[in-house]
Amino acid sequence: MTTILIVDDEPGVRDLLRDALEVAGYATELASNGAEALDHLRRHNLDLCVVDINMPTMDGFEFLAKLREHDTKTPVLMLSARDSPVDVAKGLRFGADDYVRKPFSLEEILARIAAILRRSRAESADDLVLTSGPISMNVDTHDTTVDGESVTLSATEFRLLEVLLERKDRLVTRELLLREVWNIDFDSETSVLDTYISYLRRKIHHDDFAPITTVRGVGFKLVTWSPDT
Repeated sequence: MTTILIVDDEPGVRDLLRDALEVAGYATELASNGAEALDHLRRHNLDLCVVDINMPTMDGFEFLAKLREHDTKTPVLMLSARDSPVDVAKGLRFGADDYVRKPFSLEEILARIAAILRRSRAESADDLVLTSGPISMNVDTHDTTVDGESVTLSATEFRLLEVLLERKDRLVTRELLLREVWNIDFDSETSVLDTYISYLRRKIHHDDFAPITTVRGVGFKLVTWSPDT
């Protein structure tokens, strides 16, 4: 059974999320701050963490930074009562896979969790390798290399690059990427896509190699790259 760790200092929020997740068929573990959450992760096999940003003792940002020092694959969905895009970008930069602003609907939380779990799991029993120029991605083992050098990607970054590689040299619209990666199938002003494209570029692009191009106002394209492109 999929087990989800709920990390929030408000007992009411923890209980609400626990009840909703268990009704949806998930097992749950609870923690009231980041330090407790790290202890749970050391003692249990967990499939996903739902983490509030504002907590005493160790907040969500510090928890995420410490987690990513040794664990780059456990997905993290962050909860934020803040409206500042700076705080959201900070969480994503530290390695969060998605975020939801408080107050939230349980339907949105469940949809985001399902999307994160779907993209973090292997989708095939056989190794599927996607390539474009010096980029090589093994979908089954979650390994990515550029020029033979390993590149560490979060589950969300991996899924975003996978969608671009599947459609290399073709325009991929913003709507399709939001639907395929974040399970958002409605009009949204979220900046999460642009944020993750910038993260991918920092990890994939180097020197004269810059295959992820922007089609302004429409979407993105991963082009088969050569030095003369």
